[in-house]
Amino acid sequence: MRFSNSEALHASWGWLRKSIGIVLLLAAAGTVPASGEEIKANQLFGAKELPTMSKPMVIGGYAKGCLSGAVQLPESGPTWQAMRLSRNRHWGHPILIDYLIDLSERARDLGWKGLYIGDLNQPRGGPMTSGHASHQSGLDADIWLMPPPSLELSVAEREEISAVSVRTADQAGLNDKWTDTHMQVLKAAADNPLVDRIFVTAPIKLEMCKTAGEDRAWLQRIRPYYGHHYHFHVRLKCPPESETCITQTPTVAELSNGGDGCDKSLEWWVTAYLDSLKKPPPDPPPPRPRGARDYVMADLPEQCQQVLNAP
Repeated sequence: MRFSNSEALHASWGWLRKSIGIVLLLAAAGTVPASGEEIKANQLFGAKELPTMSKPMVIGGYAKGCLSGAVQLPESGPTWQAMRLSRNRHWGHPILIDYLIDLSERARDLGWKGLYIGDLNQPRGGPMTSGHASHQSGLDADIWLMPPPSLELSVAEREEISAVSVRTADQAGLNDKWTDTHMQVLKAAADNPLVDRIFVTAPIKLEMCKTAGEDRAWLQRIRPYYGHHYHFHVRLKCPPESETCITQTPTVAELSNGGDGCDKSLEWWVTAYLDSLKKPPPDPPPPRPRGARDYVMADLPEQCQQVLNAP
């Protein structure tokens, strides 16, 4: 069948309108921006100010996932204050919110006023524009290692106050800010079946290995990792009802149901790691590996597109 010139023009215009419509639809869904380059997932999730109106569900993994039905940690409570409110990162799965409030009460019972709580997750999880590679699925939270001098800070004061490091300048030990109460608070944080692991600076783990005593079952959940001398990072296990949640690969000690993480592998953090800090960086530096800030929506679980577009 052959078209007349007018029919051909009409058909071409119809195809063009349909194509434009598809592009606009994809752009609204966060996949094709006006520039023609795919929008980064952290820009899309970072722009969402509110959670989805759906039941709580963890989707994907801690460093490549998202969250539906998030709950916000109240800005202040009898035993906690949320810090850096301008970031809008105090959202999480309900089990995380309950865990943090319970832990803040334990901290009060142990001698602190409570806890200063840093970043949790964005309203819909997902990659962040700054700061974290993880904190994407509603199960991660940062807790300051500084005992709160006050739980009546204003919003402005919470933007300005700085956490205090407990590590020495040479990164090999703990300074005089570290106390026995820090040890007790971290033990309370780790000694909970909801916890998968807690990241701390290596000198904290070394000190805890020396002073934990006979009760050491909880100690395996305390893991040395880069930084983490101003705060500790709590990571909870996947909730039973979140079938789309991806668990973290267990360590050898976890697989064998034993060990406290105080074996020779811990020595790396105060020998090879510290030695590596003294070496000059390679010239030129190696290219930065692709990470969370490079992800586009296609890198995340398919359900995250639904989370992003949901009311």
